[in-house]
Amino acid sequence: MNQELLFQQFDNGLVLLGEHMPWLRSAAFTFVLPAGTCYEPNGLDGLAGITCEMSQRGCGEYDSRAFLERLDSLGVERTGSITTNHCAFSCAMPSQVLADVLQLYSELVRRPLLPESQLSDTKLLAMQDLRALYDEPSHRCFSELKRFRFPLPYGRISQGTKEGLQALQLENIHQFVQSQFTPQGTILAVAGDFDWQQVCDCVAQLLGDWQGPSPSSLPELTCVYGSRHIDHSSNQMHLALAYDCASYESPDYYQTRALVGVLSDGMSSRLFSEVREKRGLVYSVFATCFSLAGQGSVLCYAGTTNNRAEETLQVLIETIRSLGQGVTEDELERLKNRIKSSLVFEQESSAARSGQIASDWFYLGRVPSRDEVCRKVDELTCEGLLEHFLQIPPNNFSLVSVGSLPMELERGIADL
Repeated sequence: MNQELLFQQFDNGLVLLGEHMPWLRSAAFTFVLPAGTCYEPNGLDGLAGITCEMSQRGCGEYDSRAFLERLDSLGVERTGSITTNHCAFSCAMPSQVLADVLQLYSELVRRPLLPESQLSDTKLLAMQDLRALYDEPSHRCFSELKRFRFPLPYGRISQGTKEGLQALQLENIHQFVQSQFTPQGTILAVAGDFDWQQVCDCVAQLLGDWQGPSPSSLPELTCVYGSRHIDHSSNQMHLALAYDCASYESPDYYQTRALVGVLSDGMSSRLFSEVREKRGLVYSVFATCFSLAGQGSVLCYAGTTNNRAEETLQVLIETIRSLGQGVTEDELERLKNRIKSSLVFEQESSAARSGQIASDWFYLGRVPSRDEVCRKVDELTCEGLLEHFLQIPPNNFSLVSVGSLPMELERGIADL
């Protein structure tokens, strides 16, 4: 199957990417703006999330209701989300209305109404989301791990803080839009059934004269290692563990991804079989790769009970270290099949593909083809994975525990 990345960069810095998927009847785009939590001013945690929500409440000539009705009439499925680096707007639609939806979202990023009458409701919803996070210890566990392991400005979470949400005013939102909703650093990725030249002409007309400042420069990330406990009265214990690994930008990423897959991909993975099935220590356990500011981490979670927390942490770390004894051919073959299956499924979703294109471009400055990814997966060997593990063993651990029993890493594991 022929796969070609379509690319155009405009004079104002906006990057337009495309991948034609003519077997689909849909089209999708992902707008990625440099307006994530790492750009929030100190003391205004939650500003990025509030801005993302407020900007979707009308733009240009459309008030909030008219904007939503117009999207519904066009059959658009849409989401808005906040990450550390970005505010992202994603839309999937019938391919014939792509130009109409691009026009709407071009208005959104350039001329959001930001209605003052809806600010209090938006802040109230944000407060409810924040309270819900604190009421769900398993989710809070990862949020606290991010705050602990990644110092400011990287450790902020999308929900913000109570103090930050209470402090922010409409003026702060306007200032954030003016400084961060800018073409420099913005990526617009389109996937599905579309005419590339028409898309280029449409974007040039809508966004070619868009101007704005360059995104603020960010400091180098220096991770924090060690243990932190969050007291929460409960019979359950929630453990979030992180350790260093190759980042998404690294040429060794696929080795890291494979090792984490052996740990956590599916019911045959080591964490599931060793920690949950054989020992019965947890009701939930998993691990995933995470990259931030050029540094990679493996993030692990285990949900257990107070009387099994110490053993759970010990077995979790032992299972991670068991990768140093090698990976079996069966484990590697299952992993390869799962990764290839995910690539096949991605070919049936224009929305998933547009998001992946935007992400790859941000991290790599290019978009690897499916053939390249499959080739790298096929080249993985048990011997190569063992060598990678021995060269980059798990170290520099960070642990956050949420529950009534304080937990600490054993001496030396946090700073090997």
